[in-house]
Amino acid sequence: MRWLLYLLPIYIFIVQNFVPSVYSEDTSSTGYHNTQPVTTVKGTKETREISMSKGEFTQIMDQLQGMKSLIETMKQDYDIRLNEMQEKIVSLEKEKELLAVKVHQQTSALQEEKTPKAVSIEKETLDEVTKQFAELEDQVKDIETNYGSQLEEMQVKIASTQSTASLTKDTRSPTAPLTLWSSGKNYMNISFDGLFSVGASTDDDVDSLFGGGHDPNQRGFTLQQLETTFEGSVDPYFQGQANILFQIDNEGESFLEVEEAFLTTMSLPLNLQVKAGTFFTEFGRLNETHPHTWDFVDMPLVNNRFLGTDGLRNPGARLSWLAPTENYTELFIAIQDSQGETAHSFRSEEDMFGREAVETDVHNVRDMLYTPRIKTAFELTDEQTLLLGSSASFGPNSTGSDNDTIVYGTDIFWKWKPVNAEAGFPFITWQTEVMGRRFEAGEDEESGLSRDVFHNWGAYSQVNWGFKKRWVAGLRADYVDGLEEVFVEEHEEEHEEEEEEGHHHGGEGSGFERLRLSPNITFYPTEFSKIRLQYNYDNILGDDRTEHSVFVQFEFLLGSHGAHKF
Repeated sequence: MRWLLYLLPIYIFIVQNFVPSVYSEDTSSTGYHNTQPVTTVKGTKETREISMSKGEFTQIMDQLQGMKSLIETMKQDYDIRLNEMQEKIVSLEKEKELLAVKVHQQTSALQEEKTPKAVSIEKETLDEVTKQFAELEDQVKDIETNYGSQLEEMQVKIASTQSTASLTKDTRSPTAPLTLWSSGKNYMNISFDGLFSVGASTDDDVDSLFGGGHDPNQRGFTLQQLETTFEGSVDPYFQGQANILFQIDNEGESFLEVEEAFLTTMSLPLNLQVKAGTFFTEFGRLNETHPHTWDFVDMPLVNNRFLGTDGLRNPGARLSWLAPTENYTELFIAIQDSQGETAHSFRSEEDMFGREAVETDVHNVRDMLYTPRIKTAFELTDEQTLLLGSSASFGPNSTGSDNDTIVYGTDIFWKWKPVNAEAGFPFITWQTEVMGRRFEAGEDEESGLSRDVFHNWGAYSQVNWGFKKRWVAGLRADYVDGLEEVFVEEHEEEHEEEEEEGHHHGGEGSGFERLRLSPNITFYPTEFSKIRLQYNYDNILGDDRTEHSVFVQFEFLLGSHGAHKF
């Protein structure tokens, strides 16, 4: 139909412009329409006439009428369609209005459903429901009680089963503990550790310069320790451990001693644990560990001076409680004997602060050594851990009756290790301990010394960097203050003799003020061996001299040694 729309204006244009030329009604002379064919004169310039037959003219007029009829038909068709569309729009508008009303009704219904409706309940019904609820609570409590006891029984059975099962395992792997002896549910593992060092120092009195019982004690080779460890589960309730130590001093004398032998409970309630026997006192981070776990060749100065050359340890008992908190928190309280060379600042047999040691007996509980400690750990991030601790030891000393010593300290340990670490590398650790000592010195009539109170303090701080698998670099700074006047009085004659012979005294005991810097590097071929190179810069501040030492330490381990606490 669209082509007709194009033809219509063309046709109108032709009729308006050309039809008068072929057929016109001359009204100029008559004043009315003349329907007769016009007879024109050919050859004039003003007009041009076309002559056609009447039949042809009639045919054209018929076509014109046909076109008019067609246009009328098209107009009617469009009018019909337009009316239909208008009716359709009106219908859609009505449907839209109805739909909006329906949605509104449904939304209102939903809101009414969400609104709680008050329900009236009779008092008897409410009392019955409350009674049933209380009965259910009692049943839950009974289940929890029975479940707890059954769980404890199962834990004991599991521990017993594990002990028995471990006896049947093949322990031929080099990383597995060596089973030495077994009987029934008992078992025992054994390991052997050898720790040696070789080196030199500008001070010929190396033993006095280093001071620690496991430190290098001479130029050349030193057997720092041969340690044999026995450990295992005694039964489902106890675990035992013993460390037998063999050493050779710088005069060639060898000795054997039981360094530790204790048992710990495994199934006490309320997160409690008891340790009993002879053991290292849990004071600070380093005192309770063995030399093969240290990050440096020697013992820090402050540990040596305040806790003794072999550390603070004695027979006794210790109770610990693991707090039920999100972060690790544990409390300790130890009661031990306060006498002997392993209780250096207390009732030891050494002269202290110029006073001769006197024998004191245990008369009451005040004559024991008490050591409380608390430590807690925090996971700062997935890669960082922080551990804080605080300790104190109270007990009498050997300078007379009613003279006490307090050694107190705080420690901090921080470690960074990435989540994608391989075999524990790389890592960075930072460890620091600060200690103070309050020493009540009794009167010594023979030495002419009156009663006095002395205060000392010292600290060490060390950083270790596991920069590459099996390689660790470390740096430690030590400081301990001194009481030069006491040291001079205490060792005046000995000091003068040594000076005359060209020897120096390292300044331990009550000692000189000292500063030490110790860089080192350690290589671990495997977890069963290590090689360490360490340099010590010692500044004996109170004696105005410096000493330099270089030592290489090497270690081997047979069997699996029990893990030490974090």
